[in-house]
Formats: sequence, C-alpha cells, structure tokens
Amino acid sequence: MQQDIPGGMAAQAEPVRRTSEIEEPTNLYIVHPLSARIVPICARLGITPNVVSLAGMACGVAAGVAYHWYPHPWVCLLGFALMFAWHVLDGADGQLARMTNSFSELGKIIDGICDYVTFGAVYLGLAFTLSRYVGTWVWGLAAVAALCHALQSATYELQRQQYNFWGWGRKSAALADLHPPKDALKDQPLLKRAANLLHGLYTRVQIAVSGGAAGFNQELEAILAVKPGCETALRQDYREVFAPSVRRWAILSANYRTIGIFLFAVAGMPMFYFLFEIFGFSAIMLWLQAGQRRRYQLFLDHAARL
Repeated sequence: MQQDIPGGMAAQAEPVRRTSEIEEPTNLYIVHPLSARIVPICARLGITPNVVSLAGMACGVAAGVAYHWYPHPWVCLLGFALMFAWHVLDGADGQLARMTNSFSELGKIIDGICDYVTFGAVYLGLAFTLSRYVGTWVWGLAAVAALCHALQSATYELQRQQYNFWGWGRKSAALADLHPPKDALKDQPLLKRAANLLHGLYTRVQIAVSGGAAGFNQELEAILAVKPGCETALRQDYREVFAPSVRRWAILSANYRTIGIFLFAVAGMPMFYFLFEIFGFSAIMLWLQAGQRRRYQLFLDHAARL
C-alpha cells in the first residue's frame, strides 16, 4: 500500500532490511544477516526495538571499559567483540521496528543516543588511559574527535535518508518538520513532543553539514509539483545517480570507525585514531560534500529538462 508524503509523492512499503544497493559490504554480508536472525526471536518474545537499542548500548559501554585496558592486546579483542555485538543489535532494532511497524521519532532519538553513548564510552576509555601516558590535554583531543565524529555521522545518515526518501519514497526517511505548527506540538504528550523537538534539532544539524541538501529538497519538490507525471522516472534516475555516491559516503559509517579503533588500540597508538578522526575523516567528508553539491545541481538541471 502507498501513502502520501510531502511533495505529492507516494510512499512505498517499508522493507524489513535496509536498502541493499547503498549498504556497505560489512553490513550487507556480515552484520545485518546476523541481525536478521535475532529479529524474529525478539518479535516472538515481545521485545521492543528500544529495548534492543539499549541492550546494544550496554555492549558499547562494556566495550569502553575494555578499551580502557588497551595496553593488553587480548582486551582489545574483547572490546572489538563487544562493539561488534553492538553493531548486530543496532541493525536488529531497525529491522524489528520495520517488521512490527513501530518506528517513531522517539525510537530514532533513542537509537541515535545509543550510538553516541557507545562511541563516547570507547573514547572515554581510551582517553582515560592515554591521559596517564601523555597528559590531560588528550581529553581535549578526544572531545574534538567526538565532535567531528558526530558531524560526520549526521551528514552520512542524511545521505541515506535522502536516498530512501527520494529514491524509494519511504515515509520514515522523510526529514523532520523543522517548523511544525505550535498547536500541533501543544496537543502532543510531553515525551513525544520532546522527541519531535530533538529530532528536529538533529535534522537541523544534518542539513547544516550536508552540502546543500535543504536547497536541493526544496527545488526538487517544486519541480515535482509542476511535473507530477515525471515522478516514476525521477525516482529511477535518482537511484542510478545517487546510489554510487551514497556507497562512497559509507566510509564515514560506524563500521570503519570500529575497525580503526581496534587496529590503532591493538597497535598501542589510539591517540593516532583521534587524530585521524579529526583530520582524516573530516577531509574525506569535505571532499564528499563538494562532490554532492555538484551532483545535486546536475540532477536538478536534468529534472528541470524532463
């Protein structure tokens, strides 16, 4: 069944698994197949997606404790295993939400918080031990790395959202309403209102670091409003143009950070991971943003000619 979404477009049914053509290989072939084995069990037991998210966060916090002892290589292996468990549970909560049709703004916020708590715990564990070797200034380095991580993750997630929204018309991928009517918020329960406001704040951050997403969305909606008959063709063209670029953005996904943290920690050089997070990943993000701005303009020119 299709549902109406902003811009006059129609939403398709939500898949249980994430969109395969933009998924990076470690998720596609390892993490998400394992997540899929957990989902039916959780559904039978009545376990909610938010509980799965919190269980994953517990694994992430335990990984942070393990990485505190990174000078011992076997503990780095334990930290990596715990972070891998978090990835599996992080994949399972989304699949479970889609299977049970229970996704919500609150769920998105909890999932995001759990992600940041996981990496925050790991950064804290590493910085706590590093500070004994190199001095307390490393706390500032870890804090800057965490901020860069947050911005990079936000812009990567926006690329995925836009692909699912414009490419497939999936309603749950629509950006939060940045200017909801005050009366609408007033009538909502306090928890839901807070979730909507937080989701809107997060969306503002995503758009601010996205490389022109807000203007692109507005112009594409305007084109579709006057050319509704082009919707199907534009969706297909969008998928062909943007799927390869979203796959490139996956270098900023959590998976490669998990691998990087493990490699730098087991080598006894976690401080160099913080430096790579600040300078390496940030440079990659700026390069990807420049390419995305060019791609947005080319696609809008193409859409206007249809």
